[in-house]
This record gives sequence, C-alpha cells and structure tokens, in this order.
Amino acid sequence: MTAPTAPAPLPPSVALDLEGRTALVTGAAGGIGRACALRLAAAGAKVRAVDRDATGLKRLTARATGLAGTVEPLVLDLTDLDAAEQAAAGTDVLVNNAGLQLVRPLEKFPPEVFHTVLTVMLEAPFRLIRGALPHMYGQGWGRIVNLSSVHGLRASAFKSAYVSAKHGLEGLSKTAALEGAPHGVTSNCVNPGYVRTPLVERQIADQAAAHGIPEDRVLAEILLKDAALKRLVEPHEVAEAVAYLCTPQASFITGTSLALDGGWTAH
Repeated sequence: MTAPTAPAPLPPSVALDLEGRTALVTGAAGGIGRACALRLAAAGAKVRAVDRDATGLKRLTARATGLAGTVEPLVLDLTDLDAAEQAAAGTDVLVNNAGLQLVRPLEKFPPEVFHTVLTVMLEAPFRLIRGALPHMYGQGWGRIVNLSSVHGLRASAFKSAYVSAKHGLEGLSKTAALEGAPHGVTSNCVNPGYVRTPLVERQIADQAAAHGIPEDRVLAEILLKDAALKRLVEPHEVAEAVAYLCTPQASFITGTSLALDGGWTAH
C-alpha cells in the first residue's frame, strides 16, 4: 500500500502531567493503542497496557523504557467481559481503543464475527467504563476517551459490524459524559479517518474484493475518496488528541466527538 508521504513526527505539543495517575489502554500492542500508551507513559502515567498479543506487549514495554511513567502489560482477551471490568478498577484514565474489522456484504457477513465485533468494541468498553467509574467518582476526577472512528459518524458499505459498534460507542460515550459530569469525569470520542495501522493495511484485499477493483486502487478510490486531505492519519497524531482530552484545559469538553478525518465529514 502506498500513500502520500507522512508528516515527520513532532514533539508532543500538549503539556500533560499524569504523574501518580493510572491509565488503561486497550488494544495497546500496536497501532493507535501503542501510540496512546507511550504518550500517556511519557506524561508520567502508570499505563496498564491491555491486549491479547503478548509479543506485541513485550515490544511495547521495551519501547517504554526511560519514559517518565511505566507500562505494565496485561494479556487479556476482551471477550472475557468479567476480566475486562476487573482490569479497569482503580484507573484514572481509560482509553477504549481495541477493535477489529471484517469487510463483507451484509448477506455474507458471518453472524459469529458480527457478535465478536460488538462484544469487543461496544460491550467491553461498557464493562471497562463500569469497572473504572467507582474509583473516578470517588476521587472526583476521571477521563474516558473512546477511540471511535469517522465510521461512528458516517456509514460505509460492507462494514456492518464495525459501523454498528462505533455508532453504539458514540451513544455510550455521551451517556457516560452525562452521568459523569457531576463527578468530575469527562467522556469523549476521538474519530480518526483511516490511520496508518496494521488494521487498515489488512483491509486492502477485502476492500478490493468487495468493490471489485485491484488492490493498488483501494487507497485512492476507497479509503481516501471522501477525505479532503489525501493521506492516512498517523497513530501519533491520534495519541496527541487523546492526550489533549486528558489535560486541565480540556475539562469543559465532554460528550463530544473530535473528528481527525481530514475533512471527510465536511461533506
């Protein structure tokens, strides 16, 4: 897959001090989750990095050496909902990021995959929020950031499970914002377009088959078709938006969806 040249990574632009705070990031072994875990650890947080990929978590932990905070790996399959809820106990910052994708027409979409996508991407975030809120409420402070997607705001063909999960996550996030407001807890969504991650790269063949085009045309004709900025979003750009929502300056931002979509939703 080729794309316009990515912008050079910049130093963190948001002043964020999370020393003494515990953050939990799901899907932390790669992509957006990895970038978020490193960004929060750089701000001094003790990060519980949750993923079912033990090898990826090991690489993440090594990469975090020398940061102001720490990364503690937790190998966990989020379909174990009770374990997910227990893992969130005592967290100050919760980043619901884990996701999976399958591109198929509705009539060919495997029901068992639909169920798994909704479990990991909607029911598990509910259980994680449920597990985190008692501690957040008790101290009068908390930050919930839900990695939604442009697909939480717009639909695309052949992604029934993913679009359904992200639209549901938007509603869950807003409900958490309303309930959390009296307790000093904010809840927001971050909505990137297509991000340069393995999850996106793995879609190329399925997108080509679903749309009946060669793989080398997928990026321009499908993934970036509706975006004004014709490039993929970088994981570190998404992580910086997540970090901003955890700052004191963002304390009045709750119940919203922050689009990092290159102008996709401007149409």
